[in-house]
Amino acid sequence: MKERRHRRIRAKACGTAEKPRLNVFRSNRYIYLQLVDDEKGKTLVWASDIKQKTSRSAGAKKNKLAKIKSAFEVGKRLAQSAKKKKIKRIVFDRGGYAYHGRVKAAAEGSREGGLIF
Repeated sequence: MKERRHRRIRAKACGTAEKPRLNVFRSNRYIYLQLVDDEKGKTLVWASDIKQKTSRSAGAKKNKLAKIKSAFEVGKRLAQSAKKKKIKRIVFDRGGYAYHGRVKAAAEGSREGGLIF
């Protein structure tokens, strides 16, 4: 099911050098964001929360909130890196995931960082 949703989204969302595609990959533990130029097949900027220090060991509810907060921070960091490369406008690709929780937090973090969808 997720693959079909992702294919449908990718048919509509295509990134260029001026307006790259913000791709989201969400694992159970981490979130990965990257800006992709589909014409050249290159990743321009990427960010993840792998090396980010957060306390995720206390309880399921706190763990969930820590992941959402972490995704928001990753989105802001990605936006800062994109600004350095003079990227302001992007196309959002949610990767087949529903637009809520960590995916929504990452998108809102990128918006707050200055990216325009």
